[in-house]
Amino acid sequence: MPKTNDATLDTFIAAKTEIDAMLARLVAHSADHFGYSPDEVNWGHVGTLDHYRARLREITDMAFREGEHAVP
Repeated sequence: MPKTNDATLDTFIAAKTEIDAMLARLVAHSADHFGYSPDEVNWGHVGTLDHYRARLREITDMAFREGEHAVP
């Protein structure tokens, strides 16, 4: 009888569902210009977005094996 991985799959799907929800929230927040109107954008906001971008770059580099995670 084949070994099942129901618990593993359930945990994987739960993590994926949480990631999908976070991504949807980020997309909506980005569509709203991260809650900033053009008149109120300052260098602090730029720094915040740069921080977000760097963290997302780290994640995408890992996911797609790019940057420092590239496979030679």
